[in-house]
Amino acid sequence: MIDKKDMRDISGFITDSNMWNIDFANQVADEFDLSLTEKHWEIINLIRELYEKTQKVPELRTVLKSVRLKNTEFEIDRKYIYNLFPYGYGQQACKIAGMREPKKLWLDL
Repeated sequence: MIDKKDMRDISGFITDSNMWNIDFANQVADEFDLSLTEKHWEIINLIRELYEKTQKVPELRTVLKSVRLKNTEFEIDRKYIYNLFPYGYGQQACKIAGMREPKKLWLDL
């Protein structure tokens, strides 16, 4: 069932990624009591960028590879992502980035 008010499904994921905006991201982050920093936005924007290129929710390993290419100052790994998004890549980062609900477990691998 879709909540028509905010275009999210019963799991809280957006039903149409084209409806995503910064206000949506901040609202979802607030629900997690998460203050979005520049580092959060780097990951959120990268998820959206990769989605725009492929029209598929990017796997975590794809995001990590892209971040590593852009940032060589320190180690970027799964732990880095989970420090930013403690509820997980699929259940928190993708939700904030306006992705549909991930159906495959490999997103968090």
